[in-house]
This record gives sequence, C-alpha cells and structure tokens, in this order.
Amino acid sequence: MPAASPDVPIPMTTVGIIGAGHIGSALAEGLVAQGHDVVIANSRGPETLADLVARLGDRARAATATEAAEAGEWVVVTVPLKALGDIPAAPLAGKIVLDTNNYYFERDGHIAELDEKRTTTSEMAQRHFAQSKVAKAFNHIMARDINTDGSPAGTPGRRALATASDHPEALALVTAVYDAFGFDAVDIGSLAETWRVERDQPAYVVRQNADELRANLARAER
Repeated sequence: MPAASPDVPIPMTTVGIIGAGHIGSALAEGLVAQGHDVVIANSRGPETLADLVARLGDRARAATATEAAEAGEWVVVTVPLKALGDIPAAPLAGKIVLDTNNYYFERDGHIAELDEKRTTTSEMAQRHFAQSKVAKAFNHIMARDINTDGSPAGTPGRRALATASDHPEALALVTAVYDAFGFDAVDIGSLAETWRVERDQPAYVVRQNADELRANLARAER
C-alpha cells in the first residue's frame, strides 16, 4: 500500500457537499480557500445555512441536497449513515462521490450486515449510488484537523490519510484532494477494505505518516 503520488492537480470546480456538519463545513471552508465553488446542503433546508454561507463568502451557496448533487462536478456525501438512503442518487450518476461515513450503531441503529461484517459503509454507499464512482475519504480525521494539520508535499512526517475505491479515477481525485489539503494519500484497495480505517481500528483519527498508516492498516482486525 504505497503512498499515492499527488500528480493529478484538481481543476477549479464546483463541488457539491451534502451534509453541513463538522466534516462538511470544514471541507467547504478548505475548498473555498483553494478557489473552488461550493454548493452545500443539509437536511433542514438552505435557509438554515445562512450563517455558514455568509462566513464562507461568495464562492459558497446553500441549496437542497438535490441541487447540490446536480451542481457538483464531484460531490462529498457526509451525512449520518442512517440518512444515506435519503440522498438522491439519480443526480449523482456518472460523478465521483467522496464518502466520509463511519458506522455508529448508537446513532444509526444496528445494521445487521455491518454488525455481521458482511459489508462496509462505503460498499453500502456504492450500492445506493450505483451509477456513481464512490471513494472513501476524510472519515478518519477530526474535522478540526482538516484545515490545520496539513503540510506541503515532501515535508518529513507529513500526515497521511487513507482512501479506497473500485474506480481508479475516483482514487486519483481523492489523492489530489488530499494533497491540496496537505496530506499524503495511501491507497488501501477496494471499498471492501475500508473497514480497516473505520471506528475502533488502529488507523482511526490518529495522526500518522504514510509508513505509520500502512502499519496501522496492517494491524487492523475485523
């Protein structure tokens, strides 16, 4: 699991963000600062995001989930797992979708296929967004670290984050996005392997460089 090479720059794009919690808001802030336009949605309606959009500035606007999905050239879905089925799939057809989710049974209720280790949250996302290209991203970092813990490429000990996808172009995008935020990317393979970087695993929400991340991924037990 080598550190992926950040050789694919991110063009200035419009990014849809579905979910305006801690992770979604942090990603919106960082993407706007990098020069992207952001269309952000939550479950309570665009009017409830007025303060966030005002803080983000002219490159951000609030919308419904459907509008954010339609507007984004690529889209971040960062909602509680129990709400995944409420996100419209049709507007995301053909697009890369970054999935930040983790399974918390206390919040999401018990899901048998996850409790029985028969699937992963990202495989569930890919199943729901069947016509999209799903990649795991930003699920194992605290929101407060997203815009503060990055460093330039080549910095000794640079923090690394894992990603996985069944689609090479989605992996390439996440690698570029991670690099733009100041992180090395480690490709852990298919979406079936994403359990290695979820809750209660050694790689979850700890600061680690690429070598340390690979070691923690190898130590994961299911």
